[in-house]
Amino acid sequence: MPKPRVLFLCTGNSCRSQMAEAWLRQLAGSRFESLSAGTAPVTVNPGAVAAMAEIGISLDGHRSKHIDEFAADPPDLVITVCDRARESCPVLPGARILPWSFDDPAGRPMEEFRRVRDGIGSAIRAWLDQGAIVS
Repeated sequence: MPKPRVLFLCTGNSCRSQMAEAWLRQLAGSRFESLSAGTAPVTVNPGAVAAMAEIGISLDGHRSKHIDEFAADPPDLVITVCDRARESCPVLPGARILPWSFDDPAGRPMEEFRRVRDGIGSAIRAWLDQGAIVS
């Protein structure tokens, strides 16, 4: 039986969704296929890479992806991690949408990356503790 696919979506797929993808992989192990994408992807932000490295989670190999890459094979659950992505999220047949909202740390001091990183980690832990309902 295939693993449930969870996609984290933000605008640029550079900070929040990248951190969330890595957090879920770290916290849930192989229970899920953890993915991320953006509605207007740019590049993975070095601040996100550094913030995650501080807690021993690597973003090596991560790249920014457009949500359209998942249109032909939609995930089971899309977790939007910013309001703009939630508003512009395309319809992905069969995918449930779970809206979360985190501030964008891009262009801000490292403390903001840490705050957002920790908030995302807490949200994923709580979601997992509540049973991590995907469909």
